[in-house]
Formats: sequence, structure tokens, C-alpha cells
Amino acid sequence: MPALLERAISGKASQGRLLDVAIAGTRGVPARYGGFETFAEELATRLVARGHRVTVYAREGYVSRRRRRHRGVEVVVLPRVRAKHLETVCHAFSSALAARRRRHDVVLLCNAACAPVAPLFGSPVVLNVDGVERLRRKWGLAGRLWYRAAEKLALAVARCVADARTIAGYYRERHGAHLPVIAYGACERRVPAGEALGRLGLEPGGYVLQVARLEPENHASLVADAWKRVLTEKKLVIVGDAPYAPDEKRALVRAQARDGRLVLAGAVYGRRVRELFSNAFAYVQASEVGGTHPALLQGMALAPAVVANDVPEHREVLEEGGLYYARNDGDSLARTLQGLVDSPETRHALGERARAIVRERYSWDSIADQWETILREVAA
Repeated sequence: MPALLERAISGKASQGRLLDVAIAGTRGVPARYGGFETFAEELATRLVARGHRVTVYAREGYVSRRRRRHRGVEVVVLPRVRAKHLETVCHAFSSALAARRRRHDVVLLCNAACAPVAPLFGSPVVLNVDGVERLRRKWGLAGRLWYRAAEKLALAVARCVADARTIAGYYRERHGAHLPVIAYGACERRVPAGEALGRLGLEPGGYVLQVARLEPENHASLVADAWKRVLTEKKLVIVGDAPYAPDEKRALVRAQARDGRLVLAGAVYGRRVRELFSNAFAYVQASEVGGTHPALLQGMALAPAVVANDVPEHREVLEEGGLYYARNDGDSLARTLQGLVDSPETRHALGERARAIVRERYSWDSIADQWETILREVAA
């Protein structure tokens, strides 16, 4: 009882039953990979502040084995299998074995690929299905078939949640399922120019930014190719890495050799990546697969303007708060960026509209409210 009381008074006390929550299926916290990890950190720390107990099951190699806690969240680091097709599911399996002994009230499982493991947790499971993962080009036939089967299985073994209306629409049309939608959020705390810009030799407002894992469907090489045709002294900064996309990384290295304005920053997280968002001239969201992208929301919250690939998922979030280029069209992207460079004053109105959307719909605190409600429902 003293531990529960301590958690209840340590932050904004939650109304109702306090839960013991497990989060699995991500690489862990602190966030050092992608959208699932950002989601896990932002949600877990808010739940802890409300008095809940939260355990995140993390993967060795992304989180130090010595880490036991992060911002009040308990972190359990487990070994991982270093194989593209097996890593996520094998880690979910080892997480289930570890979590089963702890008897959590509810498990929040990320990634539809983990659906076959959900019954092994021994607790009610909420599954964040994220996007239509089988459409990613890194997956071969076996990977796509696994995801196709896992989508349907997930609906039978867990309470599924989509992160965008377009993803919920996909599950409704394909599987006849009506999923609740809880998007991701954004942090509006701006970071002044400092260490991150200095390390990369950047000036405030002197660069356009893209933040994404370097996988083919995020089109970093297309952005780099389009940038060659933009007449400006500003730089293009691409932040991100990926363990399973060597061809994309090689293409970017070749592009950097041809254009000295291209800066490949590698993986950057936390305060440093928010510093890059806060001081960019504009932000580019070039992805085509997924639901609500945390990086897009962060660009809307912090960057002066957003330029986005014209896909339904981005239209759903950005609405009239940014500029769009024709889907996966490098020429259209180059023209859009050139127009923004030539008329920088247009950024201010776009930025104001984008930030208003974030404040109204994508606050992490309001996202946590929605997740807290559904976790309580499932735990009950």
C-alpha cells in the first residue's frame, strides 16, 4: 500500500483504479528507434505520473542491460534475436514469459505481428496495430503472409486499437472490425539552438529537415534527389538510421557525395532531435506507409512549415496546416520546396494552423487520457 500511495502523490493522481500495466512489442525506453518507442515513453511516463505502475519490456542492443528504471517506469531488458523476420516476435515471446510471472493487470502490446503471442501473457491484452505493416518493402513473402494472418488473429485475441482513421478504415473494409482510434501526440516544448546544431554545423533556419527510419517507403533518397534541384544555400538534414535497409543508406551516401548541402545526421533522439525540429526552416514528411506518424506531429508542433507526401494518412493529420506534393513524385517535391524557399513568409501562416491542430487534437496528455480509459476497460 505505501508504494501505491507514493505513486499516487508523485504526479497527477488518476481518478479511479490504479493499474499495473505492461508495455511490450517495442524496443524499449528511452526511445531510441521509431514511433512505437516514442509512444511507449510518452504514454508510460504519463501513466506513472498518474499513479499507475508501468513496466516496459525492452530489447538488449537498444537499451542498456544495466538500466532498471526510466523516469519512474520499470524497464526489463531481455535478449533479442538479431534477425529481421524474427526479432519482434521472438522478443514478444520472451516478454510474455517474463510478464506472465508478474501477473500485470493489463498488457499494451505494440505491432500486429505480435498477435500470436498475446495469449501467452496471461493478462488481458490491448494491441496497438499501428499501420499496415505488410506493405513495407523490407518484408519478403513470408513476412507479408505473417502480417496478413496476424491482422485477423489480433482481432480474436486482443482489444485492437488503430492510430489513425485510415487504418481503422482498412480493418473495417478488410476484416469487418470496428476499431477505436487513438492517435499519437506531439511535444510542443521548443529547444533553442545549441549542441545538436553545433555538432552538425547548422544555423537556425538554415536547413530543411527530414526525420525517418531509412527504409524505402520513407523515401529519404527521393527527398535527397529532389533537393538537388532546389536553388538555395540551405542544407537538407536527414535524421535516421535502419538496421535492415543497406541499399537506402548506400544511396544516401552517394547523394551526399554529389551534393555538399546534404547532411546525414544518423539517429538522433530526445532533446537533440527536438532542437533540430525547433530550428528548421521547414520539415518534410515523405513516408507512404503507416498511420499517424509521431515525426509528422512533431514537425507540426515545432517546425515553421511542413511539406508532406500526399497520402490519406497525412491528409488526415495535417489537413490544411501544410503543403503537399504529388505522391512519391520527386519533381513535385522539388517544386514545392523551391516555392517555400522563394516565399518564406508563407511558412508563418502554415505553422500557426499546424500548431493549432496539434493543440486541439494531438496533445500527449489527452492521448494518455484516452489510453488510460481503454486500459481500465480491458483490465476490468
